[in-house]
Amino acid sequence: MNNLTEEFIEQSLIKIDEYTGKIEQCLEELTEEEIWLQPNDSSNSVGNLMLHLNGNITQYIVSSLGSREDMRERDKEFNTREGYDKNELRRMLSSLISEIKSIINNLTNEDLLKVRSVQGFELSGLAIVLHVVEHYSYHTGQIVFWTKLLKNKDLGFYKNLDLNQKNVIG
Repeated sequence: MNNLTEEFIEQSLIKIDEYTGKIEQCLEELTEEEIWLQPNDSSNSVGNLMLHLNGNITQYIVSSLGSREDMRERDKEFNTREGYDKNELRRMLSSLISEIKSIINNLTNEDLLKVRSVQGFELSGLAIVLHVVEHYSYHTGQIVFWTKLLKNKDLGFYKNLDLNQKNVIG
C-alpha cells in the first residue's frame, strides 16, 4: 500500500468518526418523540435519516466492498414512522460503523481501483468510500440542523477550537 492510499483511508475514517460523534450527541439531546418528528411531508425524521444511513452505508461498504449480499430495502428507510428507540438506532449505527471501519481499513490499492456495480452505478472502491463519507456528512448535517432547530441551542462541536485562525502559507 502506498502513502496516498494510507492517507485516504486514514482521513476517511477520521471523518466517519467525526460524523458519528455528532450524530450520537444529537441523539443524546433528542427525546424519543423528537426522533420521529418530521418537519413536513417532504422531509425526514432523525429516525428515518438514521435508518437511511444504515441502509446506504451497508449497501455501499458492507455489501460491495465487504462482498456480502445486498439486502437493502430502501423504501422502508423512509416509510418507517416508529419501532426503533434512540438506543436501538445508536446501537445499529455503532455496530455498522465498527464493521465498515474494519472493511475500509483493510482495503488495498487494488480494492480501491476495482470497479463494482452499486445501486445501479459503476464505481471504483475509491468512489464508494468517497460517496459514503460525503453522504454521511450530508445527512449528519441534516440531523444536526434538525436537532438545533428543535432544541434551540449550539451543540458546541467546535467549542475548544479557534476557528478564526488564518492559514499558514508555505
